[in-house]
Amino acid sequence: MPRPAISVEHVAKRYELGHGDTRFVERLGRISTLARSRRREGRSRNHLWALRDVTMEVDEGEIVALIGRNGSGKSTLLKILSRVTSPTEGRARLWGRVSAMLEVGTGFNPELTGRENIFLNGTILGMRRAEIARKFDDIVEFAGVSPFLDTPVKRYSSGMLVRLAFAVAAHLEGEIMLIDEVLAVGDAEFQRRCLGKIEDVSEQGRTIVFVSHNMAAVRRLCDRAYLLDRGRIATSGPTSEVIGTYMSIAGAVQDGGVAHVGPHVDRSGTGQAHIVRVALLDPATDAPVDQLRIGQPLTIAVGVNVFAPVPDAVVEIGIAFDDGVRVATALSLDGGDARDLRPGSYEARADLDVAILPGDYVIDVVIRTLAGTPIDNIEHVLRFSVLNIGATHEDHWPWTVSWGAIRPASRWTFAEQISELLPTARHTG
Repeated sequence: MPRPAISVEHVAKRYELGHGDTRFVERLGRISTLARSRRREGRSRNHLWALRDVTMEVDEGEIVALIGRNGSGKSTLLKILSRVTSPTEGRARLWGRVSAMLEVGTGFNPELTGRENIFLNGTILGMRRAEIARKFDDIVEFAGVSPFLDTPVKRYSSGMLVRLAFAVAAHLEGEIMLIDEVLAVGDAEFQRRCLGKIEDVSEQGRTIVFVSHNMAAVRRLCDRAYLLDRGRIATSGPTSEVIGTYMSIAGAVQDGGVAHVGPHVDRSGTGQAHIVRVALLDPATDAPVDQLRIGQPLTIAVGVNVFAPVPDAVVEIGIAFDDGVRVATALSLDGGDARDLRPGSYEARADLDVAILPGDYVIDVVIRTLAGTPIDNIEHVLRFSVLNIGATHEDHWPWTVSWGAIRPASRWTFAEQISELLPTARHTG
């Protein structure tokens, strides 16, 4: 019979608001009134409940996902499990040593070097110095930071920090591993290696609690999931069922190369029509993908529900860097005139014959009238990566860094100059 590795019983967490700058002496003065203030908590509005009455159990060797919208309480629950913070009510019990991968840089001293922080972070996670030394080379190799080991981590990029933090946590031989959004930072190759490492760890019988907005990764790794909504557990069960419930109540939820757009997405426009689905497709197979090879053509499909007639409708698809800077725009006008849309469901497809350089990108989608009135506008609805891998050597970008986003089609000629037409250098004695 499976034994529990994690037991959470009626846990709640309350944060007091507006006390961040209170002086130490003033805080001491409040200690005598703490008990009375707790009794009056129902009458005070100067606090925020991040979690309310959360009960869950994870058995030894399970990989369980926590999913939900931003602010639903997932990270707060992981902090309670990792003993970073204590619950206001209830209790959480864990059996075994815990390694935690929380926010980027947690447990790192920015003034210390990567080498020093490996020992510091490993010690915080409960590793002995001899154990860290034994695993040091494996940690460095996995993180890929060897050239920067003796550089202070304050000069590391966020990607380098998360690689190093994950490498330390993954190599701790604890029984329980807590992972919070490790796939949100880092390139596609690192994400692939992370997923492989998590699978390796799970095969060793270790218990894993995994928090991620990457539904494809959640579906791949986890057999069970808990859905948190406004600090409470909305539902739990098999991963596919819980993801389905999440998609029905959330905003835009990406599952591999498809973004399902729910009713609570951040959108703007008249509301005559709503974008309900955006997919990045491989034109050769029509299968959704979230990674492309350099030079690979792509198709973007947009599902739309129209509630009231929209005359002269135009669909605009934007491709931007992950920081929001637009690099390319496609308009449905390229396929003909603006369309008169009657109430019903539609799918608009755009085939883009463009070479996108390696990097991480987001897709924006707008429906507007030809006169410019926005009908529905959703930014950053779908994320994808372009790898520096091509079907042939000619498709491979020759350097590790690519400046820009688009590699335009171009024709080049090289002609050897006729020597008699070149200026002759003068030599003076």
